[in-house]
Amino acid sequence: MRILANPMLRYWLLIAPALLAMAVFYFYPISHVLWMSVTLPEPGVSNFESLAASRSVQRMLWTTLRIAVLSTMISLILAYFVAYVISTVDERRRRLLFMGVVISLWISVLVRAFAWFALLRNDGLINQALIGMGLIDRPLPLMWNEFAVLVGMVHYMLPLAILPLYSGMQSIDPRLVAAARGLGASRMTAFWKIWFPLTLPGVFAASILVFIYSLGFYVTPALLGGGKKMMVAEYIKVQILEVVNWGLGSALATLLLIFVLVTLAIVSRVVDLRKVFGAG
Repeated sequence: MRILANPMLRYWLLIAPALLAMAVFYFYPISHVLWMSVTLPEPGVSNFESLAASRSVQRMLWTTLRIAVLSTMISLILAYFVAYVISTVDERRRRLLFMGVVISLWISVLVRAFAWFALLRNDGLINQALIGMGLIDRPLPLMWNEFAVLVGMVHYMLPLAILPLYSGMQSIDPRLVAAARGLGASRMTAFWKIWFPLTLPGVFAASILVFIYSLGFYVTPALLGGGKKMMVAEYIKVQILEVVNWGLGSALATLLLIFVLVTLAIVSRVVDLRKVFGAG
């Protein structure tokens, strides 16, 4: 009983099950991947040398980075408008709009991807509607390209961007904008000088969240890209499950992990991540 009277010991006993679960189901698999990247098929850094010398890998990495940046930018712009509308409407409409965002977050990524597949394919609803209206003579190439991948990814990422933006906007006192308007500022000036700077923590949180998710996204690029716009996650799957090159696939997964950690380290030098994600 004296041992349990120690508050620090009680603290560690309470979090011990969670730490054990993370060690078994999270840290061990990651460490095993890191180990395979430098031991298969033989010890050394040959896998990383192969990645650095492969032009196809370099193109794939550039495609991944480009799509991740574009999907982050588009998602952020659209999510900002949606979060702004939700935070400024009356309570009843706010609940309805917020519920719509949350419900869309619950829908499986696979269901969303197949829904866009039905909409964007050559005989899909969009092409058939455009042909029926006489706007086009032949189906537009909306599938198996970067456009389809971006559409699907932005659709999935929007709720992830809206929620931190809305959370940040909810904490802003609307009287600040009203005071600026009362002092003679135009609506646009009040927005850029008062409202927007106060939403920057939410903007940073949404940007980081969407960008990191986009880097390792798999289902949507695989289904809507048709293998023509291969990203890192799909390439890792090909190396491990189809080519059975565990070493090269593990090396690429290690690079992805390092890139994410370096990105977070760089961002943390600019902003306080604890405040961005509401931990401080």
